[in-house]
Amino acid sequence: MIITVDHMHSVPTWTGRQGYCHTGAREFFKRHSLDWVEFLKSGIDSETLLATGDALAVYLVEHVEAQQHGQQ
Repeated sequence: MIITVDHMHSVPTWTGRQGYCHTGAREFFKRHSLDWVEFLKSGIDSETLLATGDALAVYLVEHVEAQQHGQQ
């Protein structure tokens, strides 16, 4: 499954706001040697995000899966 920047903007956060910020996301991509610009253009495979083991990445993937199954 491809995760896009639109998905990143739609995920509910612990602060009650919606979406992850670009600053934090860019840092995440850098920390995991992932291509931020390519993500903005084409998205990223959910398996790549899950492989990072990062809780926020897992939460994002779960959010998108729930959306696709009509649960949110």
